Amino acid sequence: MGNQWQYQVRLYFTDELSEIARRNPSDPALGALPGVLEKHGATMKCQFDAFADYVAEAEGHGVDGYPLYAWTKATIEDPVKKAKHIRSFALHVKGREVYSKEEADALEADLQPLVDGQSITRLSRHDTNPANNPQPPERYRKTQG
Repeated sequence: MGNQWQYQVRLYFTDELSEIARRNPSDPALGALPGVLEKHGATMKCQFDAFADYVAEAEGHGVDGYPLYAWTKATIEDPVKKAKHIRSFALHVKGREVYSKEEADALEADLQPLVDGQSITRLSRHDTNPANNPQPPERYRKTQG
């Protein structure tokens, strides 16, 4: 039962460091972080950038096939939400957005010492259990068209 969910670890940076991480994830300003990511075969993806990529893809292919398009577009256009998501980075392991509990545990254990509240402000873990993930408001779940 405990292995039915997949996990994702996220890091949260200060504004200055988030811009550096978006531009160059191996920048020396990130300290030991690039080495930890390499050890786990992990990469970072800014949540805002992931949302913007989703919107661009939907707009390029027709939004009807993208059920979260309206919600995601509204999110990236909201300055408060943009400021929040631009500091949040999802960690992908070996190209996967979600991964096993064991992989998440190992990654989290190696990252925890880097969370100093000054540059890396926090670390969180998310799982694929729908009960733990907020759903977009009903108005955004309706088919666009």
